[in-house]
Amino acid sequence: MKAFRLNNDMLAPIGGAFYPTGYSMVMFPSAKDADRIGHQLIAQGVSGDEIYFIPAETILSEITPTVGDADNPLPSAGTDGATVRAYTQLARKGHAALLVRTPDGDAANRLMEVVKQAPYSIAQRYRRLVIEDL
Repeated sequence: MKAFRLNNDMLAPIGGAFYPTGYSMVMFPSAKDADRIGHQLIAQGVSGDEIYFIPAETILSEITPTVGDADNPLPSAGTDGATVRAYTQLARKGHAALLVRTPDGDAANRLMEVVKQAPYSIAQRYRRLVIEDL
């Protein structure tokens, strides 16, 4: 697993909110569960280079600020800002996340088969122009 570092490829082209197309974000009440699920994904063949572990404090310091102006000058037509706000609320309660590359539906399904082995709080897949509940 890699440490998370926000980059421009993870931002929406309009508004600049967190929007990592081709990835799924899954949050867990326990950082220990997030870490365990990340390692299980690697054991099942997902490359460690395609999994980011994101502790609560990193969500708050790097992802939360991306919605500061996301609704300016006009309200967002999508749910990217609202989704980041949901992540922020969970991170304030100490929830940690995994950001996992899921280029297609099959990869997302394989991800969720492993994720469901632990309690999770939210799971979203970022597709082009769509944020999908998993």
